[in-house]
Amino acid sequence: MSRALLAGWQVHAFAPGLYPERGDLRDDRFDRLLGRLGGRWAQRGVPLRRQRGRRFVAEVEAQADALAALDEGELGRRAAAVRLQLASDGLVAASVVACFALVREVCTRLLGLRHYPVQLIGGHALLYGKLAEMQTGEGKTLTAVLPAVTVALAGVPVHVITVNDYLARRDAELLAPVYAFFGLRVGLVVPGQERDERAAAYACEVSYCVNKDLVFDYLRDRISQKRSRSASRARVDGWLAGTPQRAAPALLRGLFYAIVDEADSVLIDEARTPLIISSDTEDPQGRALYEQALALAAGLAAKEHYRLRPDERSIELSDAGRGVVGDFARGLPGLWGIARAREELVEQALSALHLFQLDRHYLIVEGKLQIVDEYTGRVLPDRSWERGLQQMLEVKEGIDLSKRRDTISRITYQRFFRRYLCLAGMTGTATEVAPEMRSVYALDVVAIPTNEPMIRRDLGQRVYCASERRWAAVVERASEIRAGGRAVLIGTRSVAASEVASQRLLAAGLPHEVLNARQDAHEAEIIRQAGTPGRITVATNMAGRGTDIVLSEEVRRAGGLHVILSEFHDAARIDRQLFGRAGRQGDPGSCEAIVALDDELFVAHAAPWLGWLRAQAAADGLLPPLLGRLLRRLAQGAAERQNACIRRQTMEQDQRVEKSLAFAGRGE
Repeated sequence: MSRALLAGWQVHAFAPGLYPERGDLRDDRFDRLLGRLGGRWAQRGVPLRRQRGRRFVAEVEAQADALAALDEGELGRRAAAVRLQLASDGLVAASVVACFALVREVCTRLLGLRHYPVQLIGGHALLYGKLAEMQTGEGKTLTAVLPAVTVALAGVPVHVITVNDYLARRDAELLAPVYAFFGLRVGLVVPGQERDERAAAYACEVSYCVNKDLVFDYLRDRISQKRSRSASRARVDGWLAGTPQRAAPALLRGLFYAIVDEADSVLIDEARTPLIISSDTEDPQGRALYEQALALAAGLAAKEHYRLRPDERSIELSDAGRGVVGDFARGLPGLWGIARAREELVEQALSALHLFQLDRHYLIVEGKLQIVDEYTGRVLPDRSWERGLQQMLEVKEGIDLSKRRDTISRITYQRFFRRYLCLAGMTGTATEVAPEMRSVYALDVVAIPTNEPMIRRDLGQRVYCASERRWAAVVERASEIRAGGRAVLIGTRSVAASEVASQRLLAAGLPHEVLNARQDAHEAEIIRQAGTPGRITVATNMAGRGTDIVLSEEVRRAGGLHVILSEFHDAARIDRQLFGRAGRQGDPGSCEAIVALDDELFVAHAAPWLGWLRAQAAADGLLPPLLGRLLRRLAQGAAERQNACIRRQTMEQDQRVEKSLAFAGRGE
């Protein structure tokens, strides 16, 4: 790898191991506090960076006419010359300008898509390890190809990471001709691939990956490394016996340069939960143990026997609850005879009863329990909860029991992504989390201006006292907008809520499409039709990221897409992601929120005020607008503080668990 490139990325220390990566950063709370302050100050430098970006754009555009006059053969020779420059000198300014200009011209010829100046600014920010905040519809997919080609031509493997296999496949296929022009291979890493296929994808110069698959493959490499070390004596014995044993080759080539699409979703929202590789183990006590625990938990009283913290999604037995559990367990065999084990078992049973809901947190598909990703709305078919929670839920739902899983290796997103030699990202909503991005990942947020002025109309919010009135208002508004020849997108937080919305629309005689974890196979077709006249689409978060709803000319003339948010999320930026479906690239559009006081956000984070607020509602059950705005701000502020605390605790716990796993010989 070029020394100039490493210097530009400020890589000073590599971790020992299979392949190049940074060592773990051992920061403490004071270090992270300084990082958060640095993140806030970095925002003050945005105008200066924009000015530099405009100068860079001017230099790229100065080469446009000359490149446009070249035939394909001459353009290819120019690309080969730039490749040599990048490989020998690294990311020097002149070579970067030349490469960006070439990529722009190639995209124009092969795809019929030409980078806007703001996309060139975004690509330049990504190249040097920044987080580019680009509004919805500004073309992040096309932006990413600029730094990806540049870094790959310099001889450095590139990972372009996104939140689901649909987006990874779509982007890899769209941009494959561009990479091929520069002599670069494109790999695709998605769920369901065999090991050899995944290894071949990572061997390409540019690999499009799904975030979870990438991290699990990294963990598998670390497990293989551990096993190969511990099996060194076995290999020596094999050589002596004439049957040498070889360790399986690593899947990845290293953690060099990553572009994380929808970076706030991956690096912030999903960073609350570590990724774990487990081994299946037989459970000799089986269903009877979980049935006993569930029956006992069902008879316990909230506040008296346990403390329920829905905002943290945790339950803890009180002293009185532990006493009840101890009395119940007297004389019972197995885990019931171990105080901490039986208490954890009952706490898991309480969690299964009170914290995890069918059609919100999981689905039953062909008789099997499958987890629903809360942030993307998609099913995670190969994932399961640990420490008996999966089996507890299976017993609760009356389905066959799966095997228990014991942790072999684990890592948080925070630890994993900080190991890249250079990390970059892009998303439509990052300003709100700029301090955390800086303190945890050393990523500065750069806000990229829109190509066209934003003309989307925000119609505000309505907060009703009860869900029934909320759904009636949603249906009424959808009917009104549809009658005007426009398209409507109704956003929901869960599968269950999307199906409630669908039932209300059916009762009103309004045709519509539903996009949730049950219909994800038809996502592309549903999204393709979502911008046509009179179309109503009900969708979970899976339609809120990475997908553009293209408007027909009739819808554009009628006023564009109208987005209705039916329930606020824990973070205002996630609401902004959904609203960003409307008004892309200067299109007309509008958005509004129609919510209810019994929504999850308010119940979890504003419960003490709900009774008083209901008394302030008008005769139609509608809260005064000022109170509604204040309620949202207070509840989302509390939720975001709570989630930030959970992410900090997750990272600190991961460091402690890593030490214990390493001591036990099972660390990653």
